[in-house]
Amino acid sequence: MKCLVTGSNVKVLGKAVHSLSRIGDELYLEPLEDGLSLRTVNSSRSAYACFLFAPLFFQQYQAATPGQDLLRCKILMKSFLSVFRSLAMLEKTVEKCCISLNGQSSRLVVQLHCKFGVRKTHNLSFQDCESLQAVFDPALCPHVLRAPARVLGEAVLPFPPALAEVTLGIGRGCRVFLRSYHEEDADSTVKAMVTEVCLGEEDFQQLQAQEGVAITFCLKEFRGLLSFAESANLNLCIHFDAPGRPAIFTVKDSLLDGHFVLATLSETDSYSQDLGSVERHRPVPQLQAHSTPHPDDFANDDIDSYMIAMETTIGNEGSRVLPSISLSPGPQPPQSPGPRSEEEDEAEPSTVPGTPPPKKFRSLFFGSILAPVGSPQGPSPVLAEDSEGEG
Repeated sequence: MKCLVTGSNVKVLGKAVHSLSRIGDELYLEPLEDGLSLRTVNSSRSAYACFLFAPLFFQQYQAATPGQDLLRCKILMKSFLSVFRSLAMLEKTVEKCCISLNGQSSRLVVQLHCKFGVRKTHNLSFQDCESLQAVFDPALCPHVLRAPARVLGEAVLPFPPALAEVTLGIGRGCRVFLRSYHEEDADSTVKAMVTEVCLGEEDFQQLQAQEGVAITFCLKEFRGLLSFAESANLNLCIHFDAPGRPAIFTVKDSLLDGHFVLATLSETDSYSQDLGSVERHRPVPQLQAHSTPHPDDFANDDIDSYMIAMETTIGNEGSRVLPSISLSPGPQPPQSPGPRSEEEDEAEPSTVPGTPPPKKFRSLFFGSILAPVGSPQGPSPVLAEDSEGEG
């Protein structure tokens, strides 16, 4: 494989690598007949990103030498990111970038041809791998939002950099709101500050969504895609379904396609009440299709931990799971809350009487292995001996 990128496209390629670095630690590079594909996925498999650069994006593009099969490789994201670390340097000094893949030496060679005849060569080792491909179809999502990336980029500016998740929803009058999402801690008396930004229908090129629908996803990955789309002056399209279903963010141009697939948090009772007090007054059937609100629902943890919880609860059906949540579609039969669930709770030796049930369920989200905490067995330790008169 050999390709040559020239002019301003070098910075576009560097911006794409920066966006991918916000998601995964490994980069999957695959030359195709349709163009060069760059993909990555995070460790919990809850976020996936892909950029496909068409052959016209390059001044010269050769997917494979005649008579040889197409190669695909996996390299460390930090190694490839170091080549495009400084975007300002790429724009000012780099005139063209040559990328070649040699299967015999297992080296990915990236050459930067700079001004005044300076040439920088990076030899990166790689591993052979299978093709990384996420299964998703934006056409199956009933809700679609399309707007210039600049509009959405300005909307997320008020949110603090340390904010992990953000809620995107449709309010009254087809107004789109972005609200900071904070996990509610029953033990904490400190209330977090909530930031909310509203956008009118006129700010969107397409707004096809039902009033009251809302999803919560990671802000870090969303900002990475917005940064790339803004620099390329592209429109961003958001396809989403009910909470708990993946949200698909796409950018498209004649020279490139970008897809980001992010997991969303399942709906919780506190989250629904928060939305109801501000934006809606009645439940939406689409939001209740996958989960039923319950005051003990702790599915509002971060997305990486949510994926850990999903895998843990599927493999351990014997562990106590709240009946109001369905973390995976199908394997677990629904259970209705009632006296029977309380009897099962009392029958478990690992559950402490009087301990709130969400605590044990919450430990699954963080993947922690906790020893069962029980009441001290037997009488309390004697601190002083009995006097002779009492003996």
